[in-house]
Amino acid sequence: MPLRVGLLGLGVVGSGLVQLLRCNREEVARRLGAPIEIRRVLVRSLDKPRPVPVPRELLTTDPGRVLQDPEIDVIVEVMGGVEPARELILAALAQGRPVVTANKEVLARHGPELFRAAAAHGAGLYFEASVAAGIPVIRSLVQGLAANKVRTLMGIINGTTNYILTRMIEEGAEFAVALEQAQRAGYAEADPTSDVDGWDAAYKLAILSSLAFETYVPVESVYVEGIRRVTPVDLAYGTELGFTVKLLAIAKNVNGAIEARVHPTMVPLHHPLAAVRDVFNAVYLNGNASGELMLYGRGAGSLPTASAVASDLMEAADDLRRGQTPLLIRRRPGEWARKEVLPITETRTRFYLRFLVHDQPGVLAAIAAAFGKTGVSIESVIQKGRGRSPVDLVFVTHEAKEANVREALREIGQLPVVHQVASVIRVEDGSSQEEMGPAGSTEEARCE
Repeated sequence: MPLRVGLLGLGVVGSGLVQLLRCNREEVARRLGAPIEIRRVLVRSLDKPRPVPVPRELLTTDPGRVLQDPEIDVIVEVMGGVEPARELILAALAQGRPVVTANKEVLARHGPELFRAAAAHGAGLYFEASVAAGIPVIRSLVQGLAANKVRTLMGIINGTTNYILTRMIEEGAEFAVALEQAQRAGYAEADPTSDVDGWDAAYKLAILSSLAFETYVPVESVYVEGIRRVTPVDLAYGTELGFTVKLLAIAKNVNGAIEARVHPTMVPLHHPLAAVRDVFNAVYLNGNASGELMLYGRGAGSLPTASAVASDLMEAADDLRRGQTPLLIRRRPGEWARKEVLPITETRTRFYLRFLVHDQPGVLAAIAAAFGKTGVSIESVIQKGRGRSPVDLVFVTHEAKEANVREALREIGQLPVVHQVASVIRVEDGSSQEEMGPAGSTEEARCE
């Protein structure tokens, strides 16, 4: 008997799923032991042109015709947005029906509510496609690393910003020019706010960090900073210092508390994440038993996302046969204890700092004195442009507490010799905690 699917949404991802299930129909049926059939599709308009042909008799604008069809086995939600997606997911779970979703925002904002509903009604909730599309990072965290304590998670999980930064680094383009290139290529929306301001990555990080550290990390507690202020000047200095710049989503377990932050980050050129270009995504993980690993691939797009949705459908079919819910739901994530999420001011990292200063004696000493007052140690300095004013003065600090760096910057910004605090970019190498070796090292993992 086929697995019968009710599809909520026929946009980019929904159309990709229809296309994939047709293209790989034989392979899916052979591996699953039964074909997957789309029985009903919820759409906003019956007459809208669609990228894939779907029989009109399958289409409906009434959610009830999907949710109340007794012959539908699994609901797939690919509508996006919070409402009505959340209500429809809850309604399906209340019927005991498995739900597959690609909706990062509804999971980030309402994950515990959805998980509790799934557990209460013995229903499966599957969401591999919600983060990094075709990269199986959810399954890796829930199953592949189930015996590990995850120490660090760092990811390039937004293809739009990675494409923009790649163009800025490789072509010297300004942000606005690179954004326009991304829009022309179809890699950025007409309104790119969610991508370039970091919120798309923040939703995904809220999901990943919740799974990695077995707690609920509200998206509101994730520190978010976008890439609009990154300049070609800073990218050039970064290259000279041995770094590239990525919009990183970073989560760490720090003595039982959680760091969760999204911001432009200088990454050493030897780090595996530094080589991830254009629209590709990657997630770097460090487990106490597994050591370092990195998952890489296409983190967006119709077919890559549909691949993850179809994988979840096949897992749901297997769970239905066995009369069980998925492993994650059996671990009751809706009831996980809340762990403290550290404010950004309590986090520790290195910093790249660029100042525009007047070219006169005593400037370096005045700035160094301000750093010294707050306990911020300087690792390296670059000064260029002598003979004109203002000139660039660039510092890279040793690891320091964010609150101390901010206090130093407030004092430095008031110095008469400082024209402007031009840029502040955090620096990460994945080894800021004592128990970790440097990224890319051959040091063995150890269990303590």
